[in-house]
Amino acid sequence: MGFRRRTRRRAIVAGAAVAHHRDSMNAQQEAQAAPAPADDYYQAPPPPPAPPPADPYDQIQHLAELHASGALTDEEFASEKAKILGS
Repeated sequence: MGFRRRTRRRAIVAGAAVAHHRDSMNAQQEAQAAPAPADDYYQAPPPPPAPPPADPYDQIQHLAELHASGALTDEEFASEKAKILGS
């Protein structure tokens, strides 16, 4: 009867050791496969596209309207027009 008892005891100890090893391996695999914190997944939205460069013709037309309404003097109109045309 002693032989059976030792055999059962060894089986229980061996089974516990195998189960412990399996649990620790599963824990390691889960830790490696765990997703990163949510901050790593968040991506800021792209910045809005830059407005297209203004058309010089439209800018001069706007200045002409301001000049005609009296909001700009002749000198102011001429200097702003020169800035737009790059001269």
